[in-house]
Amino acid sequence: MKHSIKVIFKNLSLLLIFTSLLSIFSALLIFEYNLSFDKITNLTNQKHIISTLTKLKKDDIELALIQFNGKSTQLLNEIDKLREAYKYDFSSNYLFNNKKEYLTDLDKLSTLTKQFNQAAKLYYTDELKKNTKDEQLRKKQLNNAFFNINHHIDSIIFKDINYKKTKFHLIEKISIVLVLLIIFITLWYRKRLSLVYRDILFLYSVDKNKKHYEIFTEEVDAIFLRMRRKPTASENPTMLDPITEINNVKGMICSYAEKKNLKESNFTGVVVLEVDNFSKTNRAFLQEFAQTVLKKIAFSISLHEQTTDVIARTDYNQFTLIFSRASKRQLLKDIDMIRQSISEIKFTTPDRKSIQITVSGGLMIKTKNSSLDDAIKKAKEILAYAQRTGGNKISQIKDIAEDALREIST
Repeated sequence: MKHSIKVIFKNLSLLLIFTSLLSIFSALLIFEYNLSFDKITNLTNQKHIISTLTKLKKDDIELALIQFNGKSTQLLNEIDKLREAYKYDFSSNYLFNNKKEYLTDLDKLSTLTKQFNQAAKLYYTDELKKNTKDEQLRKKQLNNAFFNINHHIDSIIFKDINYKKTKFHLIEKISIVLVLLIIFITLWYRKRLSLVYRDILFLYSVDKNKKHYEIFTEEVDAIFLRMRRKPTASENPTMLDPITEINNVKGMICSYAEKKNLKESNFTGVVVLEVDNFSKTNRAFLQEFAQTVLKKIAFSISLHEQTTDVIARTDYNQFTLIFSRASKRQLLKDIDMIRQSISEIKFTTPDRKSIQITVSGGLMIKTKNSSLDDAIKKAKEILAYAQRTGGNKISQIKDIAEDALREIST
C-alpha cells in the first residue's frame, strides 16, 4: 500500500504543534512550582511576623503598638497575596479542583489573623492602661490565638505538600508516557521520512537501473508513472550497447538531447576515454576477456554518473562521457577519479596473469554555441595527445598549448 507524503507531513506538522504545546505545558509547570515556593515562603514569613508580634518590647508601649499595627496590616496583605497567586495555580484550579477548600482555608486564616491581632492589641493596650488585673488572662488568650493561627498555617503547608506530592506523581507518570510516546513517534517518522527521501533519490536517479525498487509514496509513484509515459533511451534496446548495457552512439545522442538543458548554468565537459591496453588493430586479449574488461570499465564509470550526465560506449575500446558540473575544476577532478579507479581494478587473464588496465582521456569544455559533434572531435584530438605523451592520464586543450609553447621556447 502506498502512503501519501501530504498525510505524512500533515501528521508531522501536528506532531510539532503537539511538541510546542508540551513545551508550553512544561513552562507552566515550572511557573507553578515557583509559585508553590513563593506560597511556602509567604506562609513561613507570616509565622515569623506572628512570632515577632508576641515578642514586642514593652519598654516603650507606644512604639510597640506602632510596630504591631504595621505587622498586623502586613499579615492581612500576605493573605491577599496568597489569594491573588492562586489564580495562576492552574493544576490546583483545573486538575485537583481544590479551589473551594483552599479559599476556605484562606478565609479561616484571615479570621484567625484578625483574632490574633485583636488578642495582641488587647494585650498591649491593657499594658498601656497599666491595668494588670487581667494580664495573665489576656496573655493566655494571645498564646491561644498564636497557637491556633500557627496550627492552621502548618495545616495549609502540610496540605500544599501533599498536593505537590500528588501533582509530582501525576506529572511523573504523564512525563514518562510522553517521553516514550515522543521517542516512538520520532523513530516512526524518522523511518517514514527516510523512505520519502529514498523515493526522492529514486526520482533523482531514475535513469539508472532500479527496476526492482518498490516506491513507498503515492506522489512519487504518480510522478514516476507520468515520467515513464515517455520512453527513455535506457528502455530502448536499440540505444544500448549489448556488451556493457550503457548507451551506444544513438542512445548517447538521445540522452544528451533530453538532459542538455537540465543544468544550464553548469560547465559541460565532453570526454573521450580510450583503453590503453588494446584497440581494434591491436587485439591483445581474447574476445571474452576483452568484453569483461569493457564491462568493468563501464560499471566503474557509471558509479560516478549523476542525473544530468550521459555515458556511452562509442567505439570498440572508447567511451564518451558528457558530464555537467558546477566548475571546470570539479569536472577534471571527477574525470581523473574515474581514470584512477579504472587503473586500480585488478584484472586476471585466462592464463592467470595479473595485468593493469589503464585509460587515457581528452577533456573538452563544450560551449553553448558549439555542437556535440565538434566537441567530441576536439576531445578525440586531445585524447591522441594524451596517448602520445605516455597515456594513463586526462589531458585538456591547454596541455597541448603549453607543450607547444615549451617546444617553441626550446
